[in-house]
Amino acid sequence: MAIKKISDTIYNIGVIDWSRRLFDELIPLPDGTSYNAYLVVGSEKTALIDTSDPSKPEEFRRGLEGLPVKKVDYVIANHAEQDHSGLIPLVLKKYPGAKVVTNEKCKEILLEHLPLKTEDFIVVSDGQTLSLGNKTLRFFFAPWVHWPETMLTFLVEDRILFPCDFLGSHYATSEVYSDDSQRIYRAAKRYYAEIMMPFRSFVQKHLATVRGLDPVLICPSHGPVYKNPNFILSAYESWVSDDVEPRVLIPYISMHGSTEAIVDHLVNAFVQKKMEVIPLNMSVSDLGELAIDIVDASTLLFATPTMLLGPHPQMLYTMVLTNALKPKTKYLSLVTSYGWGTKVVEAAKGALGNLKAEWVDPITIKGFPKAKDYEAMDRLVDLIVKKHHT
Repeated sequence: MAIKKISDTIYNIGVIDWSRRLFDELIPLPDGTSYNAYLVVGSEKTALIDTSDPSKPEEFRRGLEGLPVKKVDYVIANHAEQDHSGLIPLVLKKYPGAKVVTNEKCKEILLEHLPLKTEDFIVVSDGQTLSLGNKTLRFFFAPWVHWPETMLTFLVEDRILFPCDFLGSHYATSEVYSDDSQRIYRAAKRYYAEIMMPFRSFVQKHLATVRGLDPVLICPSHGPVYKNPNFILSAYESWVSDDVEPRVLIPYISMHGSTEAIVDHLVNAFVQKKMEVIPLNMSVSDLGELAIDIVDASTLLFATPTMLLGPHPQMLYTMVLTNALKPKTKYLSLVTSYGWGTKVVEAAKGALGNLKAEWVDPITIKGFPKAKDYEAMDRLVDLIVKKHHT
């Protein structure tokens, strides 16, 4: 890839992965991603902040060879996950004598996963600085955003933050800077939803730290650089707050039409009440789209047929994933259809145990919905709408 110049002394030599479509064998990447690595050139020393994914050694090597310097003195490891740390051994081989600068916890993890030696490291503490001559790097520990060893690196004189995964977006682009468009916003929201949302309370704390630093640029490890830091910081502050939007999400599966009839009726009933509603057919929907929508939705209403007394397996998977993401949803409900017996409600409550939400009158329907079932659904809709107006 071409080196992206951030300033006269800062370069992004990371790799754009245009065609990657799955992360951790779980997270969809409709827009690809990038693995950003930043070189900071000081008057005496140079520091490479993070590296790249181990699947891209030749692309990363070409970036190193195109640098305006012949030596790297330090490799700052903000995070031990392989897409940022995996090519540290390549860098140390190319620049003998370079040291890996990180915290003790990150050092432990890197030693377990990479062919590195204890003597390759310089261990720093929270708030400690590293001089590059006329440039100073300060390190801030940010555990559980989203691993226990994560830290942020701040270039003091230039007020530039390198937060690694924090505040990033899986978004492949040839542009250096974010255009603050809805596309970037949605990519960043998807990234937050899939990766950061389970750690919302920790994110709140570290957002306050970043605000206090008042950066003029934020250079994340994925996606474009934020020339307007307030764009991403304000978005995160909204997402991590306790505020929700009056919106009902209806993830559903329908095998033989009964659940589809249920969902059609529910959607129409909410529309009549002027309540925003989004049905998501989980047999075809991108799980990332669900994750985006549950960031700030007030209500989750699952609709599923019964299979072997429990929820349809795809719906159970959806519930388990939702439980892992821990959204700030206020209300939960469920409508299920069954043939001869069901334990869907019990299974759903067990699968969604992490959510601190109020359960609202789940409904079980035998066979195709009948008049009394539609009446029960109308009462459920009325109750949910009423809760949003109290």
